[in-house]
Amino acid sequence: MPDLSLERAAGAPDLLVAGVDEVGRGPLAGPVVACAVVLPLAGLPEAMALLIDDSKRVRPEVRESLLPVLMDLCHVGIGRASVEEIDTHNILQASHLAMCRALSALPHAPDSALVDGNRLPPDLPCRGLAVIGGDGLSLSIAAASIVAKVTRDREMARLSLEHPGYGWERNAGYATPEHRSALQALGCTPHHRRSFAPVAEQYALTL
Repeated sequence: MPDLSLERAAGAPDLLVAGVDEVGRGPLAGPVVACAVVLPLAGLPEAMALLIDDSKRVRPEVRESLLPVLMDLCHVGIGRASVEEIDTHNILQASHLAMCRALSALPHAPDSALVDGNRLPPDLPCRGLAVIGGDGLSLSIAAASIVAKVTRDREMARLSLEHPGYGWERNAGYATPEHRSALQALGCTPHHRRSFAPVAEQYALTL
């Protein structure tokens, strides 16, 4: 389970240390969403902290229940990179852009950032440490992963109402058999990433 070891090593609670994670690198559709979380000085209630983990290991209903509490107790910043930005740059650069936007959206600039992954965004606005598997090690990164996951899932569910048939309310834009079949049957939407091979192949058929 994630704990506060990395935050303390970075200077918390005397310094503001943000955990940063992103969601949505792999999908065929939709933005990439990043979140930055600075935990409260007093820490999270123990019962709540025990529920926080890598968002992929937390049940959807638990993620949903944690979101309003995290938003209330923590400093939270959310950043996005659009489909257009993903296609113009690439998914890695777009993810880094979303992370920097998330850090800039915090109410107070952090002194340091713990970033999930093996590299730091080049334009990081503060000191940083890349943490491989960080959402399973750092409590603030894990909290950021939950906020980013719920935020993006809700956004894809809203988009599914505008573009029914792709199952985005269930697959969040990932390349499930349902989504790939719908892509072939219904074609591309403005929210599909044309730089991703399955979408590019389908888009080429319409030219």
